[in-house]
Amino acid sequence: MMQSQPQATPSEQPRQLDSAEQALVMQRLRSEQNLALGIAAGAVAAAVGAAVWAVVTVITNYQIGWMAVGVGFVVGLAVRTFGKGLDQVFGIVGAGLALLGCLAGNLLAVCGMIAQQEGLGFFAVFSSLDMQVIQELMVATFSPMDLLFYGIAVYEGYKFSFRDLSAAEMEKRVS
Repeated sequence: MMQSQPQATPSEQPRQLDSAEQALVMQRLRSEQNLALGIAAGAVAAAVGAAVWAVVTVITNYQIGWMAVGVGFVVGLAVRTFGKGLDQVFGIVGAGLALLGCLAGNLLAVCGMIAQQEGLGFFAVFSSLDMQVIQELMVATFSPMDLLFYGIAVYEGYKFSFRDLSAAEMEKRVS
């Protein structure tokens, strides 16, 4: 026998805000946005994500494409948490930083693998890089599957960079 679920009373459900109230709430929320802090937090998250990606790749001796998904997620989360963004620029920043984090993760992983194979220190390998060598390494280690994971990371970096506004949060901010 199925038991019925208790119905929410009208007072428990968020009320619909009129357009003037919505505009006021959005104005308050936009005043809380901080693009510079969102960029800084996203850049730190991209760097940390790239480093974790490289360490996991070197330890397992296997490039795990899903690491890109994690980079996109943490970058987007950092941009959203610290930037408190509502505007599209926050998503663009999150997407760009996620892509940079993925590229850096791949590059650091390659440096780690070279260092391990050649018996060199990581920083010795990394410090010997110039733009031409970086380009050659990235081209040599590129796989078409990278595009899929980079695409997912960029999507997540974009999607997770925005504040999530529920009707209840909007109503709470009216007062």
